[in-house]
Amino acid sequence: MKPFLRQQLERFPVRLQELDFFLQQPDVVNDMARYRELNREHTEVSEVAGVYQRFLQRERDLAQAREMMEDPEMAEMAREEIAAAEAELPGLEAELQGLLLPRDPDDVRNAFLEIRAGTGGDESALFAGDLLRMYTRYAEQQGWRTEIVSESEGEVGGYKEVVIRVVGDGAYGKLKFESGGHRVQRVPATESEGRIHTSACTVAALPEPDEATAVQINPADLRIDTYRASGAGGQHVNKTDSAVRITHLPTGIVAECGTTARSTATRPRPCRCWRRASRRRSARSAPPRKRPRARA
Repeated sequence: MKPFLRQQLERFPVRLQELDFFLQQPDVVNDMARYRELNREHTEVSEVAGVYQRFLQRERDLAQAREMMEDPEMAEMAREEIAAAEAELPGLEAELQGLLLPRDPDDVRNAFLEIRAGTGGDESALFAGDLLRMYTRYAEQQGWRTEIVSESEGEVGGYKEVVIRVVGDGAYGKLKFESGGHRVQRVPATESEGRIHTSACTVAALPEPDEATAVQINPADLRIDTYRASGAGGQHVNKTDSAVRITHLPTGIVAECGTTARSTATRPRPCRCWRRASRRRSARSAPPRKRPRARA
């Protein structure tokens, strides 16, 4: 190992002791923003320090094994130890070099995964469902938690579009390279003649923003479109906004919501309103009553 690299690694055990001391101070514990920042740094530093300690231990093992070569009775065991240490040390050194590279601060955040069916019709929706199961199973193996944020199911199964939230330490760092197009060639379940179909889906991985960090958005950069239901229906048709779409003009990011501004739980007596509307419709549809003739 180069002396400069070893000098850089010697700082991590010292910094780890400093972080252990800071995290025990009451003023740091009371400041959640600083405590979160120091705890995140502690995780990164402890990982590097642990790998460096293994590297130093293998170097000591290699030196002791070379000293044992002078003893004829221990020479065979020393050769095996030397071979094992010399094979392991280059891998540990390469791992340390990778850990010293600058990291993306968003790698430790939770992630949002959007899976959208592309070309292929119903088969692409089935492929999107397979991708969703693959990512959820991978999250279970990593000890992460997943929840579906929005979904649009396909006609024969799968999903036309589905968005899931992955909650776990380092979720975005391991899933960010999944963004892009995914393609499969197979005989789908919807094929009756055994032909091979090519289907494609797109996957987008986004980091979950930090709730403690304020995001400044200029209202002039937003375009807000509201929608109302149409056609025959209840008393709120063409009167109540039932969906909203917000477009961030500089980036083109679109956020949609299909729920009304007022929750159904906060409406004043929905059952009674429904009964009143039903009575009005029944009264309008009933035949008019005949007036009695006036007596002479």
